[in-house]
Amino acid sequence: MTERLVTSLTNDTVKGIRALHMRKEREVTGQFLAEGLKFIGEALDQGRAPRLLMVGMEARPHPLLDRAKAATLEAGGEIVTVTHPILEKISRRENPQTVLGVFDQAYTRLDQLDPASASCWIALEQVRDPGNLGTIIRTADAAGCGGVILIGDCVDPFSVEAVRATMGSVFAVAIVRCTVEAFLAWRTAWPGSVVGTRLDATVSYREAAYAGPTLILMGNEQAGLTDGLAAACDVNVKIPMRGRADSLNLAIATGIMAYAVTDAA
Repeated sequence: MTERLVTSLTNDTVKGIRALHMRKEREVTGQFLAEGLKFIGEALDQGRAPRLLMVGMEARPHPLLDRAKAATLEAGGEIVTVTHPILEKISRRENPQTVLGVFDQAYTRLDQLDPASASCWIALEQVRDPGNLGTIIRTADAAGCGGVILIGDCVDPFSVEAVRATMGSVFAVAIVRCTVEAFLAWRTAWPGSVVGTRLDATVSYREAAYAGPTLILMGNEQAGLTDGLAAACDVNVKIPMRGRADSLNLAIATGIMAYAVTDAA
Protein backbone atom coordinates (compact mmCIF):
# COMPACT_ATOMS: atom_id res chain seq x y z
CA MET A 1 0.00 0.00 0.00
CA THR A 2 1.07 3.62 -0.42
CA GLU A 3 1.28 6.71 1.72
CA ARG A 4 -1.56 9.21 1.70
CA LEU A 5 -2.49 12.56 3.24
CA VAL A 6 -5.59 13.04 5.39
CA THR A 7 -6.70 16.49 6.59
CA SER A 8 -10.35 15.98 7.49
CA LEU A 9 -11.51 15.09 11.00
CA THR A 10 -14.49 13.29 9.46
CA ASN A 11 -12.33 10.94 7.40
CA ASP A 12 -13.34 7.30 7.87
CA THR A 13 -9.78 6.26 8.79
CA VAL A 14 -9.60 8.96 11.45
CA LYS A 15 -12.97 7.95 12.87
CA GLY A 16 -11.94 4.30 12.93
CA ILE A 17 -8.75 5.01 14.86
CA ARG A 18 -10.57 7.30 17.30
CA ALA A 19 -13.02 4.48 17.95
CA LEU A 20 -10.16 2.33 19.31
CA HIS A 21 -10.56 4.25 22.56
CA MET A 22 -13.69 2.10 23.05
CA ARG A 23 -13.33 -1.48 24.26
CA LYS A 24 -16.14 -2.70 22.02
CA GLU A 25 -14.32 -1.44 18.92
CA ARG A 26 -11.04 -3.01 20.04
CA GLU A 27 -12.76 -6.33 20.56
CA VAL A 28 -14.46 -6.17 17.15
CA THR A 29 -11.33 -5.19 15.24
CA GLY A 30 -8.73 -7.00 17.36
CA GLN A 31 -6.60 -3.87 17.14
CA PHE A 32 -5.25 -1.22 19.49
CA LEU A 33 -3.58 2.18 19.42
CA ALA A 34 0.01 2.86 20.48
CA GLU A 35 1.36 6.40 20.68
CA GLY A 36 4.87 7.66 20.13
CA LEU A 37 7.97 6.72 18.17
CA LYS A 38 9.47 4.94 21.21
CA PHE A 39 6.45 2.62 21.33
CA ILE A 40 6.73 1.95 17.63
CA GLY A 41 10.42 1.13 18.07
CA GLU A 42 9.65 -1.34 20.88
CA ALA A 43 7.14 -3.04 18.60
CA LEU A 44 9.60 -3.28 15.74
CA ASP A 45 12.21 -4.78 18.06
CA GLN A 46 9.69 -7.53 18.86
CA GLY A 47 8.94 -8.15 15.20
CA ARG A 48 5.61 -6.33 15.30
CA ALA A 49 4.88 -3.89 12.47
CA PRO A 50 1.92 -1.48 12.53
CA ARG A 51 -1.18 -2.19 10.51
CA LEU A 52 -1.38 1.57 10.09
CA LEU A 53 1.25 4.20 10.82
CA MET A 54 -0.07 7.72 11.36
CA VAL A 55 2.53 10.49 11.07
CA GLY A 56 1.94 14.14 11.91
CA MET A 57 2.91 16.70 9.30
CA GLU A 58 5.25 18.30 11.84
CA ALA A 59 7.10 15.05 12.65
CA ARG A 60 10.84 15.53 12.33
CA PRO A 61 12.98 13.19 10.25
CA HIS A 62 14.38 10.34 12.33
CA PRO A 63 16.05 7.01 11.48
CA LEU A 64 13.51 5.17 13.62
CA LEU A 65 10.66 6.81 11.74
CA ASP A 66 12.22 5.71 8.45
CA ARG A 67 12.51 2.19 9.85
CA ALA A 68 8.88 2.24 10.99
CA LYS A 69 7.67 3.38 7.58
CA ALA A 70 9.67 0.70 5.81
CA ALA A 71 8.45 -2.03 8.18
CA THR A 72 4.84 -0.90 7.83
CA LEU A 73 4.94 -0.99 4.05
CA GLU A 74 6.81 -4.29 3.99
CA ALA A 75 4.11 -5.84 6.19
CA GLY A 76 1.38 -4.59 3.87
CA GLY A 77 0.31 -1.78 6.17
CA GLU A 78 -0.60 1.79 5.42
CA ILE A 79 1.06 5.13 6.16
CA VAL A 80 -1.16 8.15 6.68
CA THR A 81 0.14 11.69 7.10
CA VAL A 82 -2.21 13.90 9.13
CA THR A 83 -2.58 17.37 10.58
CA HIS A 84 -1.99 18.38 14.19
CA PRO A 85 -5.74 18.75 14.95
CA ILE A 86 -6.27 15.14 13.87
CA LEU A 87 -3.51 13.95 16.19
CA GLU A 88 -5.10 15.92 19.05
CA LYS A 89 -8.52 14.43 18.31
CA ILE A 90 -7.23 10.87 18.20
CA SER A 91 -4.96 11.08 21.26
CA ARG A 92 -7.35 13.28 23.26
CA ARG A 93 -4.36 15.36 24.31
CA GLU A 94 -3.36 18.95 23.61
CA ASN A 95 0.25 17.93 23.01
CA PRO A 96 -0.05 14.63 21.17
CA GLN A 97 2.73 12.40 19.96
CA THR A 98 3.54 13.00 16.31
CA VAL A 99 3.62 9.29 15.45
CA LEU A 100 0.84 6.80 16.21
CA GLY A 101 0.52 3.15 15.31
CA VAL A 102 -2.42 0.77 15.02
CA PHE A 103 -1.41 -2.80 15.89
CA ASP A 104 -3.03 -6.21 16.08
CA GLN A 105 -3.65 -7.41 19.61
CA ALA A 106 -1.64 -10.45 20.65
CA TYR A 107 -2.78 -12.82 23.40
CA THR A 108 -1.08 -16.02 24.48
CA ARG A 109 -3.04 -19.11 25.56
CA LEU A 110 -2.41 -20.76 28.92
CA ASP A 111 -1.30 -23.96 27.21
CA GLN A 112 1.30 -22.01 25.24
CA LEU A 113 3.17 -20.88 28.35
CA ASP A 114 6.42 -22.57 29.32
CA PRO A 115 6.78 -22.15 33.11
CA ALA A 116 10.44 -23.12 33.00
CA SER A 117 11.29 -20.22 30.68
CA ALA A 118 11.25 -17.69 33.56
CA SER A 119 11.71 -17.74 37.32
CA CYS A 120 8.68 -15.52 37.97
CA TRP A 121 5.19 -15.18 36.53
CA ILE A 122 2.36 -12.87 37.53
CA ALA A 123 -1.37 -13.61 37.67
CA LEU A 124 -3.95 -10.91 38.42
CA GLU A 125 -7.52 -11.48 39.54
CA GLN A 126 -10.08 -8.94 38.33
CA VAL A 127 -7.67 -6.00 38.10
CA ARG A 128 -9.74 -2.90 37.39
CA ASP A 129 -7.41 0.05 36.85
CA PRO A 130 -5.77 0.38 33.40
CA GLY A 131 -2.88 2.39 34.82
CA ASN A 132 -2.18 -0.33 37.36
CA LEU A 133 -2.31 -3.05 34.73
CA GLY A 134 -0.04 -1.17 32.35
CA THR A 135 2.47 -0.48 35.10
CA ILE A 136 2.42 -4.15 36.14
CA ILE A 137 3.11 -5.24 32.55
CA ARG A 138 6.02 -2.79 32.43
CA THR A 139 7.30 -4.05 35.79
CA ALA A 140 6.98 -7.68 34.69
CA ASP A 141 9.13 -6.84 31.68
CA ALA A 142 11.71 -5.03 33.80
CA ALA A 143 11.92 -7.85 36.35
CA GLY A 144 12.27 -10.54 33.69
CA CYS A 145 8.93 -12.21 34.40
CA GLY A 146 7.60 -14.70 31.89
CA GLY A 147 4.18 -13.17 31.45
CA VAL A 148 1.03 -11.69 32.97
CA ILE A 149 -2.12 -13.79 33.34
CA LEU A 150 -5.45 -11.97 33.64
CA ILE A 151 -8.03 -13.99 35.54
CA GLY A 152 -11.73 -13.26 35.31
CA ASP A 153 -13.21 -9.87 34.47
CA CYS A 154 -10.11 -7.69 34.12
CA VAL A 155 -9.61 -4.32 32.51
CA ASP A 156 -8.53 -4.42 28.86
CA PRO A 157 -4.72 -4.54 28.61
CA PHE A 158 -5.00 -2.94 25.16
CA SER A 159 -6.91 0.14 26.28
CA VAL A 160 -5.13 3.38 25.41
CA GLU A 161 -4.52 4.12 29.11
CA ALA A 162 -3.08 0.67 29.86
CA VAL A 163 -0.88 0.68 26.76
CA ARG A 164 0.49 4.12 27.66
CA ALA A 165 1.42 2.87 31.14
CA THR A 166 3.34 -0.09 29.73
CA MET A 167 5.83 2.28 28.06
CA GLY A 168 6.17 -0.23 25.23
CA SER A 169 6.40 -3.40 27.32
CA VAL A 170 3.01 -4.49 25.98
CA PHE A 171 4.97 -5.78 22.99
CA ALA A 172 7.52 -7.69 25.08
CA VAL A 173 5.43 -9.52 27.69
CA ALA A 174 3.16 -12.51 27.11
CA ILE A 175 -0.42 -11.61 28.09
CA VAL A 176 -3.01 -14.28 28.84
CA ARG A 177 -6.75 -13.97 29.47
CA CYS A 178 -8.64 -16.82 31.14
CA THR A 179 -11.56 -17.70 33.37
CA VAL A 180 -11.14 -18.63 37.02
CA GLU A 181 -12.07 -22.22 36.16
CA ALA A 182 -9.49 -22.45 33.38
CA PHE A 183 -6.80 -20.98 35.59
CA LEU A 184 -7.50 -23.38 38.47
CA ALA A 185 -7.38 -26.38 36.14
CA TRP A 186 -4.12 -25.19 34.58
CA ARG A 187 -2.59 -24.33 37.96
CA THR A 188 -2.68 -27.97 39.09
CA ALA A 189 0.24 -28.75 36.78
CA TRP A 190 2.35 -25.76 37.84
CA PRO A 191 5.85 -27.13 38.59
CA GLY A 192 6.93 -24.59 41.22
CA SER A 193 5.39 -22.37 43.91
CA VAL A 194 2.09 -20.54 43.64
CA VAL A 195 2.18 -17.58 46.04
CA GLY A 196 -0.79 -15.39 46.86
CA THR A 197 -0.81 -12.04 48.62
CA ARG A 198 -3.35 -11.30 51.33
CA LEU A 199 -3.54 -8.66 54.04
CA ASP A 200 -4.66 -11.35 56.50
CA ALA A 201 -1.72 -13.66 55.72
CA THR A 202 0.65 -14.48 58.58
CA VAL A 203 3.81 -15.13 56.55
CA SER A 204 5.94 -12.17 55.45
CA TYR A 205 6.89 -12.08 51.79
CA ARG A 206 10.54 -11.99 52.91
CA GLU A 207 10.18 -15.23 54.90
CA ALA A 208 8.43 -17.36 52.31
CA ALA A 209 10.29 -20.07 50.41
CA TYR A 210 9.96 -19.58 46.68
CA ALA A 211 10.45 -22.76 44.67
CA GLY A 212 10.98 -21.73 41.10
CA PRO A 213 9.33 -21.11 38.85
CA THR A 214 7.13 -18.99 41.10
CA LEU A 215 3.67 -17.83 40.11
CA ILE A 216 2.62 -14.69 42.02
CA LEU A 217 -1.13 -14.30 42.41
CA MET A 218 -2.41 -10.77 43.11
CA GLY A 219 -6.01 -9.77 43.87
CA ASN A 220 -8.34 -6.96 42.94
CA GLU A 221 -7.45 -3.39 44.00
CA GLN A 222 -10.40 -3.09 46.38
CA ALA A 223 -11.25 -6.62 47.51
CA GLY A 224 -7.89 -8.34 47.25
CA LEU A 225 -7.47 -12.00 46.40
CA THR A 226 -10.66 -14.02 46.68
CA ASP A 227 -10.86 -16.98 49.05
CA GLY A 228 -11.17 -19.42 46.15
CA LEU A 229 -7.92 -18.38 44.50
CA ALA A 230 -6.14 -17.91 47.82
CA ALA A 231 -6.96 -21.54 48.63
CA ALA A 232 -5.27 -22.59 45.37
CA CYS A 233 -1.95 -21.09 46.50
CA ASP A 234 0.83 -23.04 48.18
CA VAL A 235 1.31 -20.13 50.54
CA ASN A 236 -0.21 -16.70 51.07
CA VAL A 237 2.09 -13.88 52.13
CA LYS A 238 1.78 -10.29 53.25
CA ILE A 239 3.84 -7.15 52.73
CA PRO A 240 4.08 -5.54 56.19
CA MET A 241 2.52 -2.10 56.60
CA ARG A 242 4.73 -0.08 58.95
CA GLY A 243 3.05 3.30 58.65
CA ARG A 244 -0.52 4.52 58.79
CA ALA A 245 -1.46 3.24 55.33
CA ASP A 246 -3.22 -0.11 55.52
CA SER A 247 -2.35 -1.27 52.01
CA LEU A 248 -0.21 -0.62 48.95
CA ASN A 249 -1.15 0.28 45.41
CA LEU A 250 -1.54 -2.95 43.41
CA ALA A 251 1.21 -2.12 40.93
CA ILE A 252 3.66 -1.23 43.72
CA ALA A 253 2.85 -4.41 45.64
CA THR A 254 3.26 -6.52 42.51
CA GLY A 255 6.64 -4.92 41.83
CA ILE A 256 7.84 -5.71 45.35
CA MET A 257 6.76 -9.32 44.97
CA ALA A 258 8.28 -9.71 41.50
CA TYR A 259 11.69 -8.52 42.59
CA ALA A 260 11.54 -10.55 45.81
CA VAL A 261 10.98 -13.66 43.74
CA THR A 262 13.51 -12.91 41.00
CA ASP A 263 16.16 -11.91 43.55
CA ALA A 264 15.61 -15.20 45.38
CA ALA A 265 15.88 -17.25 42.18
